[in-house]
Amino acid sequence: MSKDLVSSVIIGQSDVKFGTSGARGLVTQFTPNVCGAFSAAFIAAMKADFKFKQIAIAIDNRPSSYAMAQACAAVIAQFDIDVIYYGVVPTPALAYVAKEQAIPAIMVTGSHIPFDRNGLKFYRPDGEISKADEQVILSNPVEFTAIEELTELMVNNQAMDDYIARYTSLLNSSWLAGKRIGVYEHSSAGRDLYYKIFEAFGAEVISLERSDQFVPIDTEAVSEEDIQKAINWSKEYNLDLVFSTDGDGDRPLVSDENGNWLRGDILGLLTSDALNIEALAIPVSCNTAIELCERFSHVERTKIGSPYVIAELAKLAEKYSSVAGFEANGGYLLGSDVELNGQQLKALPTRDAVLPVIMLLMAAQQTPISTLVKELPQRFTHSNRIQNFPTEKSQALIAKGTVEPQELLKLIGIENIEVDFIDTTDGLRLTLENNQIIHLRPSGNAPELRCYAEADVFDSAYQGVVNTLNKIQAL
Repeated sequence: MSKDLVSSVIIGQSDVKFGTSGARGLVTQFTPNVCGAFSAAFIAAMKADFKFKQIAIAIDNRPSSYAMAQACAAVIAQFDIDVIYYGVVPTPALAYVAKEQAIPAIMVTGSHIPFDRNGLKFYRPDGEISKADEQVILSNPVEFTAIEELTELMVNNQAMDDYIARYTSLLNSSWLAGKRIGVYEHSSAGRDLYYKIFEAFGAEVISLERSDQFVPIDTEAVSEEDIQKAINWSKEYNLDLVFSTDGDGDRPLVSDENGNWLRGDILGLLTSDALNIEALAIPVSCNTAIELCERFSHVERTKIGSPYVIAELAKLAEKYSSVAGFEANGGYLLGSDVELNGQQLKALPTRDAVLPVIMLLMAAQQTPISTLVKELPQRFTHSNRIQNFPTEKSQALIAKGTVEPQELLKLIGIENIEVDFIDTTDGLRLTLENNQIIHLRPSGNAPELRCYAEADVFDSAYQGVVNTLNKIQAL
C-alpha cells in the first residue's frame, strides 16, 4: 500500500494549532486525514523514546468526537498498532489507565470550547506530552495512507472502572452517609461515573440537568445562569454540595453548602492543604491567597497551561516529598504519590476533577465548606472573556500595555492609580498600588481575550473584569 500523504504537510495546511491543552480547531478543520496526520506524527514521536504495541483512545460527548476517534484509529492501524477504545470517559480516566499500562493515549476533546470546535490531547506512556513533543508532532514528516473509510470501534470499559476504583478503593466506608450531592451532568464526559463514586461512599446523589446537546461549560468563566442554578438547586434539594465539570471532565466546578461555586484556585488550595502537600506549581493567574495562607513550603508560579505546571512539578519533585499543581480553572495535578487514609494514592500529573471534590468533602466533615473558605486570606478573584476576539488584536493590546501600562489603565477606565508591578509571565498582569490586579491574556485554545482580576473585596474584582472587558470591546 503506497503512502501518499505526509503528516507535517497535512497539519500545516489545516491551520490546527496547539494551545494550552492540546491541538484545537474548528470541526471542519479536523478532517479524517488531519486527524490521521496528527496520529501518525504522534506515533513517530513516541517511538523515538518508547516501545508499545497499543494506543488508548477516548472521547467526550461532542457530536464530532466519535468520527475523529475513528479517523485516528484508522491511521494507527496502518502502523500495526492496536487501538483500545474506551468510549466516552473523562480525560483523567484515560490518562490514568494509559499510564498504568505504559502506553500512549489520544483524547478527542475540545474541553469547554463551543461544539463547532474540537481537539486532540496526547499522552505519552509516562504522562502528558511536553511543549517540545508538540513541536515534534507538528514538524514530523511522517508518511501515511489517505483514509478511505471509517470502521466502528468497540468500547472497552476498563478506563471507567479503573478510574472509579482509584478513589473508591482508598475510602471504602460510607463516610458520606447522610450527605446529599447534586451532580450537574449536562454533557460532561464523566456524567455516567461520578454518581458511582459518591454512592460508593454512602452519599445520596441527585442528578441535575442532563443534556443531549453539548454544553460548553467553562469552569473559569461561569455564566450568571449557572451561578444562579447552583444556588437554586441547593435550596430546592437541600444539598451539601453541587459538583460538575467541563466537557471532558478534567476541570471541576464545585459549590459550597449554599450553592456558591468555589473558584478553582481556592478549591486547589483547600485540596492541597487536605493532602498535606509541601510544594505547589500553579499558573500566574491563581489567587495570591495561596502564598498568603502560608500552608505550603514552596509555591512556584508558571505560565498558564498544564504542560508548564507539569514541567515545574518534575523540578519540585527533586526537592520535596509531596508536590502538586492546580489551575485557576480547577484542574488538579497530583505530581507525586501521596498517602491517603493509610493507603498510597498514585501520582496523576494531569488535570483531574474528582480528587478535589473528594478532598473538599473530607475537609468539610467537621467544618462547613463556606467556613473553610472564610478562614483563608480574603483575596477575591473573578474572570471572564470576550469570545471571537482576534488573537492578533489581543497581542497588540498587551504589547502596548507592557510598554505603557498607565496608558492601558486609562484605556480601561482606571485613572489616578499607579502600577506597582508588571508581570509578563503569560499575558500582562498588572498589580496596582491599591492591591488590585488586572491580568489580560489571549486564550491559547480559541480566539478569545481573557481577563482576570483580584482584589480585597469581590465587588472590586468583579467590576474590574466587567469594566475592563466592556472598555476593550468598545474600542
